[in-house]
Amino acid sequence: MNAAKRREIFLRLQAANPHPTTELEHRTPFELLVAVILSAQATDKSVNLATRELFPVANTPKKLLDLGEYGLREYVQRIGLYQTKSKHILQMCRLLLERHHGEVPQTREALEALPGVGRKTASVILNTAFGHPTIAVDTHIFRISNRTGLAPGKDVLEVERKLLKFVPDEFKLDAHHWLILHGRYVCQARKPKCRDCIINDLCEYKNKVL
Repeated sequence: MNAAKRREIFLRLQAANPHPTTELEHRTPFELLVAVILSAQATDKSVNLATRELFPVANTPKKLLDLGEYGLREYVQRIGLYQTKSKHILQMCRLLLERHHGEVPQTREALEALPGVGRKTASVILNTAFGHPTIAVDTHIFRISNRTGLAPGKDVLEVERKLLKFVPDEFKLDAHHWLILHGRYVCQARKPKCRDCIINDLCEYKNKVL
């Protein structure tokens, strides 16, 4: 895909949604961090249902630690892998208090040193909470990048590197959100809604559903 096509794709996505953001409900970087950890292999909807009850009770590292593992499980038990996620969240809370005065760090190295935080989660926090022009690659973005020809790659790291190289700087801050929402609601895995797609004519997918 050439640079002109890529630019036009993001111009259209921007026009359709000028101020995109995550669908995970949060008010602070810490709430977002907890929500993103919970969202692994789970829907944003299920996470929001849990955190709407959890955060009014415990939305700081100390309050979550005071809640304890079994107390936290009561709020998140409907989310997949909740037992492992609960352990990681509480371990993360301890490290935030011990190393960062209870604040979410703003560097990739420090974020990835936290339990339950991998590269994708760190990228989401850096981008959404702190405004860094990073692009977190999840299954939706990986699929779209390969399917459309925007930034094809054999794994998420290759796709991420290509997106950071090819996406025009002016769109990098919001690219993650535009692509994930497009993948969630339009360019879906099993049956993409090509007829409703605003970038249909720019997409290089050979098996369009028309």
